[in-house]
Amino acid sequence: MATSTKTIGIVGARGHTGTELIRLIAVHPSLELAFVSSRELDGQRVNAHNDAFTSELRYENLNPQAVAAKRADVVILALPNGKAAPYVAAIDAGRPETLIVDLSADYRFDDTWYYGLPELTRGKWRDGRRISNPGCYATAIELAVAPLKDVLAAPPVCFGVSGFSGAGTTPSDRNDPEKLRDNLMPYALTGHVHEKEASFHLGVPVEFMPHVAPHFRGLTVTINLYLSRPMKRDEALTRYRGAYADEKLVRIVDDPPWVSRIAGKHHAELGGFAVSADGRRVVIVATLDNLLKGAATQAMQNINIALGIEEFTAIPLERSGASSEGATAVDTVQDQTSRPSPSPLGPLK
Repeated sequence: MATSTKTIGIVGARGHTGTELIRLIAVHPSLELAFVSSRELDGQRVNAHNDAFTSELRYENLNPQAVAAKRADVVILALPNGKAAPYVAAIDAGRPETLIVDLSADYRFDDTWYYGLPELTRGKWRDGRRISNPGCYATAIELAVAPLKDVLAAPPVCFGVSGFSGAGTTPSDRNDPEKLRDNLMPYALTGHVHEKEASFHLGVPVEFMPHVAPHFRGLTVTINLYLSRPMKRDEALTRYRGAYADEKLVRIVDDPPWVSRIAGKHHAELGGFAVSADGRRVVIVATLDNLLKGAATQAMQNINIALGIEEFTAIPLERSGASSEGATAVDTVQDQTSRPSPSPLGPLK
């Protein structure tokens, strides 16, 4: 395992995910934050916006060439979709050995990039220097569908609800407190990028209908799976327990998991496992924190793997037994570096 300190920079650090990444890097024994780029926060001290970071480092407004000139060992691109290419090109030209982790959807369909959902793709890692971090919803859907993929009789139907942090910091209807109050807002009901992503990487078509709710963070997806043969609940549970028995950041629970219990946690939970009377339909509920396992935590897993560091370094883990009847006793996470952000909506009436 590599032990020397590596430098790391973040481009697009103003957003919610950038904040969580800084928290994780601040406690990482083998990573040193070299720069954080944000146009809006240019010149301001990082620790004025993130109490996990104690140095005097300041935000900078860096163009692609300036990012490449920093010569960091790792660069995380936390930018909106469609904005990564100029930074990748500049790093390719000036410092191709730099490890790039892109959090946008820009390279999730590019087979020359490693698609970093470790629980499903760890075995495909081939020491590449370009990593595409999966989307939050796509992570939940793929984890929930993969163990039954071989017995599907129809496309999985996925009903998703996320907190408004998933809409980013740029003002829109989907993160407007007044429009979200007492509301559930549907959007992109066909063709969502995470629908395409999950379909592409699972190798089966997926149908996905996302919604935004008034809470800040965390998502839940209820997934309907039609099966090609009857299956009892115990068999379905056995498949999922077997698939994720050794995974520290996936927890199998008996009851449908709650999104309120996943906020601020680094792991995903899969539960429910309701089976129809004829055994040909299974309904599974998946939850995760969209900013953590759906983004920053997964990026840290990928960085650790790529640098030859123990995969869960800087990701707080707590050994726990079953949380409910039928849950597996696997490593789970008790978050210590991230705290659920209070909703600015105030009490919901």
